[in-house]
Amino acid sequence: MKPIWVVDDDQSIRFVLGKALEKAGLPVRVFANPRDVQAALVDEQPQVLVSDIRMPGGSGIDLLQEIKRSHPALPVIIMTAYSDLDSAVAAFQSGAFEYLSKPFDLDKAVDLIQRAVDESLREQGGEEAGAEAPELLGQAPAMQDVFRAIGRLSPSQVTVLITGESGSGKELVARALHRHSPRAAGPFVAINTAAIPRDLLESELFGHERGAFTGAQTARRGRFEQAEGGTLFLDEIGDMPYELQTRLLRVLSDGHFYRVGGHQPIRAHVRVIAATHQNLEQRVREGQFREDLFHRLNVIRLRLPALRERREDIDLLVRHFLQKSARELGVETKRVSEAALDVLRHYPFPGNVRELENVCHWLTVMAPGLTVDVDDLPPELRQREAPRSESVDAATPVGEVAADAVSAPAMAPVAADWELQLARVARELLRAGQPELMDQLTRSFERAVIQAALEHTHGRRIEAAVKLGIGRNTITRKIQELGLDD
Repeated sequence: MKPIWVVDDDQSIRFVLGKALEKAGLPVRVFANPRDVQAALVDEQPQVLVSDIRMPGGSGIDLLQEIKRSHPALPVIIMTAYSDLDSAVAAFQSGAFEYLSKPFDLDKAVDLIQRAVDESLREQGGEEAGAEAPELLGQAPAMQDVFRAIGRLSPSQVTVLITGESGSGKELVARALHRHSPRAAGPFVAINTAAIPRDLLESELFGHERGAFTGAQTARRGRFEQAEGGTLFLDEIGDMPYELQTRLLRVLSDGHFYRVGGHQPIRAHVRVIAATHQNLEQRVREGQFREDLFHRLNVIRLRLPALRERREDIDLLVRHFLQKSARELGVETKRVSEAALDVLRHYPFPGNVRELENVCHWLTVMAPGLTVDVDDLPPELRQREAPRSESVDAATPVGEVAADAVSAPAMAPVAADWELQLARVARELLRAGQPELMDQLTRSFERAVIQAALEHTHGRRIEAAVKLGIGRNTITRKIQELGLDD
């Protein structure tokens, strides 16, 4: 491990803090001014830098900003007088890991520096995995099975049925199958068959001719035509109306279709990938899904594991989603303490990867400091009792029929103090000079609530709108504005 660098013009601070770090088993190097640090950075780099904020010959904030430009992953802790809170805010805005108020408790200072060291070492360990964000993330054996299946299917154009719980990432798998297929140069077109009203779905899929029905003032291409030469992804295929299943079966078997109101057959040069969170065999037995269509779609089945089956991926996913949220909001990336990570690792995540992404987005907006601790987690995660034991066969091979796992119980009610927490975060952001705060927080609130409603209704927008008490056009517009249909 590289040494901790401590820079302070006060010799007593350098001596006392240096001795405490050495006693904790951490290598340390001390500097009296920022100029010496800048010179040393040419040839070497510390594990963590601890700097005073005001020193003769240079400012700790200036040093912090320079380091963040040249060494963005290096954790920097700023030491400041208790009355100098404006400078502390400036330190956070410039990317500081944390700040220490002088006079500080020595044990707490060492604990904070140790947390920064742990984070730095974690970041180093994840550099190879996260240097180039792939379309899918996962080191768990269950996800490696998925990756191997995608690799085996890459030269093929066979129809694939993806099964897995809501929020597990089925569309990401479909996009990966398309991106690595011979049709990669063609379009990838996705449609959620459960999110479109029954009377509009036929037109959405196959298009319509002018005058085919009231309001059809011009001819319109459907999703099959839009996906010509590429891939059509039919999400939540288990919810497709029975009468439309016959038309889809005909396209898959004959290779052509008709627009609504049309008389000329149109060839469909399209690869179909379907996905569902439902047990299609059960739907067939109940008479809700055509057996012949099921066999047409079930050429190759790829089962995507739930997040609780791949808990070892949570650390990697948390880091990825926090970086993604920080980029979207234009803020510094939050870090999660080991204790908070442990809570996340043991939470059942009934909403799977999508729920974890929402939690990370919430933390980016709501957590007051750059380091997220247990108390900063959403109340429903902190208040939940120890997770129930799971009985899961994580090694279900690709292509083997697997019954859908039983959904986890509903999340605990949100704690009554969420408004107080929101007010606290708002005050912190106002002190930090965050622009357009109302718009930022409103968008984050709308994103979380609408996403939760869509997960609850399995993507059925009209049902979600009814439960939220808003109109169908409103939820459609909000989904587009917030990027929830990506």
